[in-house]
Amino acid sequence: MQTLRLSVAALALSAAHAVSLAQVLPPVARGSIAITLNPIATGMSAPLYGINPPGDMTRVFILEQNGLVRILQNGVLLPGAALDLQARVSPPLNPANRNDERGLLGLAFHPGFADPTSPGFRTLYTYNSEMIPAGEVVTFPAPNNASQGFKNVVNEWKISANDPNVIDPGSRREVLSIGKNANNHNGGTIAFGPDGYLYIGLGDGGNANDVGPSHIEPGGNAQNLTTVFGKMLRIDPLAPAVTPGSTDPVSTNGRYRIAATNPFTGPGEHREIYALGFRNPYRFAFDRLNGDLILADVGQNNVEEIDRVVLGGNYGWAVKEGDFLFNRSNGTVGPRSPGVPAGLIDPIVGSLATLEYSHHDGISITGGFVYRGTAIPALVGKYVFGDLALRSQPVRADGRLFYADLATGVILEFLLPQFETGILPDGHTVHGFAEDGAGELYALATNGPPNGTGGVIFKIEAGVSCDFIDFNRDGLYPDNLDLVDFFSAFGGGPCSTGPLCGDLDFNNDGVSPDNADLAAFLRVFAGGDC
Repeated sequence: MQTLRLSVAALALSAAHAVSLAQVLPPVARGSIAITLNPIATGMSAPLYGINPPGDMTRVFILEQNGLVRILQNGVLLPGAALDLQARVSPPLNPANRNDERGLLGLAFHPGFADPTSPGFRTLYTYNSEMIPAGEVVTFPAPNNASQGFKNVVNEWKISANDPNVIDPGSRREVLSIGKNANNHNGGTIAFGPDGYLYIGLGDGGNANDVGPSHIEPGGNAQNLTTVFGKMLRIDPLAPAVTPGSTDPVSTNGRYRIAATNPFTGPGEHREIYALGFRNPYRFAFDRLNGDLILADVGQNNVEEIDRVVLGGNYGWAVKEGDFLFNRSNGTVGPRSPGVPAGLIDPIVGSLATLEYSHHDGISITGGFVYRGTAIPALVGKYVFGDLALRSQPVRADGRLFYADLATGVILEFLLPQFETGILPDGHTVHGFAEDGAGELYALATNGPPNGTGGVIFKIEAGVSCDFIDFNRDGLYPDNLDLVDFFSAFGGGPCSTGPLCGDLDFNNDGVSPDNADLAAFLRVFAGGDC
């Protein structure tokens, strides 16, 4: 099966009139988890991703979009760069353009990175944009023989044998490349799964609505298995010569192996494909506890979504945006249509809601990680992510930080009591997240272009103040109804706004409810400190 076949009825539904998402999807409410953002590194360009080498509890390798790989060691940003790819990624990256989606986007350490007996010892991979040298044939050309202005590349590197904080610039080996016609929708994350394979998330080719010179018709790229655009790939990126005992087939270009259990093997279908139906899977991560692949797929004009990706899954784009039917001709959504058409997987559905939100709450989801640290007990098991910006004009600004309950399907906004407005300061936008060896997380933000100095690494720490004083979450605070509702809930009674009321552990000490919570609430209500 090369493309998804839809019934006439489903096609008719997808052409339905656009709906008002404000009437369907509730706004993201403020939650009960307060965090402090500790700016441990400033003056960077545009940091956008970070991970630790396997087993390394002291270092996090941080990517800057302009092509620098930096190292955060014991909470301190080291001077210089572990690897400088600025000349390789720019061009095509225009570092003065704060909306450019190209550059150094992804990083992954081989699972055997720290094992001297592994063929992946000292080996890591980057995903980045590059120019196409004259005469070069890319691994996956843009469809329709469309012109190709640049390529996205998975490169293999080795850590220096003499300095563990240096990536040997002479060790580069190109694994695979994807020719691009449009500048946007490049995906960005590469990550090794618990099965030892490298997963690569690719956007639908760019432009909009899965339509354009490099988009296959009918139906677009994301639903077509003859192109890798709009897909999740799964490969063994090591050179086949160093894995002679593997039963995985060697790729066409001879530079990597393809997971033998990948599901698509029909005529013309790319065997590298693990799952399909994505628009722009900019960020995804594996839950380090259970191995679940949680992915944030950037929406078009209407819906941002969070998916749990499984082998052979079809996540709907561009038949659907979120769980709404999508109209490729004009970029609008029709009726909400959970479970229909059959064969498509909707965003994660919980016991109370579905993990999606409208553009009333942001413009572009920035995926993060499932929190498995210890510093914020209330956050354990929640998916931490953000949105690039709440405002898009005159420039993108006011990024947001969220957490999602993967069981209930409820998305909530973090409380940021250190900032008077409760939003990120100085117009910062949320470009990515980092995870360290202990499972603690960092928000990566900037308020300038990739060649600027507005980049900040914020360590996400437990909130140091009491819970938000708008206890009943009605937008009015502090008012007498907050006081009434707190006393009611404290005594086991109802709240005027139902389940939206805050956590009774008002002072965030892990004991709830107790007299200390009551005393803290009364102090803060009266204008005092927690």
